[in-house]
Amino acid sequence: MAKKSPTTDVESSTSTRNSVLPRRSYLRSIATAAVATAAVGAGTAAVAADTDDYETVTLDAGEDLLVTLEDGETLENVLYDCTAEGARVTIAAHATDWTVRNVGIKGEFDNGAPDAAFGISDVGGGSSTIENVYVADGAVHGSQAVGETAFWVAPDHNGHIDFKRVNVQNFPDNGIYASAPAGKGGGSIHIDQCFAANNYVSNFRIGSEGSAVTNSNVYVDRDGYGGRGIWVWSPGTCEIENCQLDINGHNYAIDAGANGNGTTVEVEETDYSTDFHGGVNETAGSTVHLGDDVGTDPDPVIPNGVPETPEEAAAGDDA
Repeated sequence: MAKKSPTTDVESSTSTRNSVLPRRSYLRSIATAAVATAAVGAGTAAVAADTDDYETVTLDAGEDLLVTLEDGETLENVLYDCTAEGARVTIAAHATDWTVRNVGIKGEFDNGAPDAAFGISDVGGGSSTIENVYVADGAVHGSQAVGETAFWVAPDHNGHIDFKRVNVQNFPDNGIYASAPAGKGGGSIHIDQCFAANNYVSNFRIGSEGSAVTNSNVYVDRDGYGGRGIWVWSPGTCEIENCQLDINGHNYAIDAGANGNGTTVEVEETDYSTDFHGGVNETAGSTVHLGDDVGTDPDPVIPNGVPETPEEAAAGDDA
């Protein structure tokens, strides 16, 4: 498997990146992948090998960096420092059998654009991986109708993506937004051993048949960022197993169905909070099956192995 350098295939122009990868239009079509992959340049981000374990890419104020992956490529052991004012990075992988591993993003995105830190899909029917990633510094609410998303899975995703040991927090427009393939590509998503906190509109969002959230926890305690714990769109069926979902009265812990379409959710070995209208919402004929081992006393700790700092993620300390 080819390894992607953290400075290979990047765009540093805000206008150029937004023309090929805007949040709610081109990013959401597979045409984006072809344009984004072709739109490569030298970039201006400074790179320094801070340790033997990972590289640091430091962005300038206002810099808007695009990194793309193609078939079979791996991006690993890199820290993107976005602490400068208005700096942000987007990692785009609209290919097949790619891997993003041991990546940390440092700094809160503050440019107000409706966009995504990761725009991804497996469009070759293969299996791709997001593993040991920290994107928990989040983003401020933008001035537009929506703000930043952490992970956006494009509609044409037709393979499988594994999310493992991901820490995603404080995004104003979904943490892992992976419901779009349910209505088009049909590719599956498995979120395992992950932690999400204070993401609005939802923390984890799935919907395609065979998708699941397992061994993962959600915690919400921040006003304005209080999204659903897990939102399951149609057609499903999807699974939730061994999860701890504490939304602290901000929203539903489990929400099923949307836009006039229902789904089925199988829930096992999970605890969820009930202080927002009972904690479970079934719309458009949806059914949430709660197993006998499901309770209502959640304890959403960060799962073992999930990176708690961007440096820890980049180094792969617990991978």
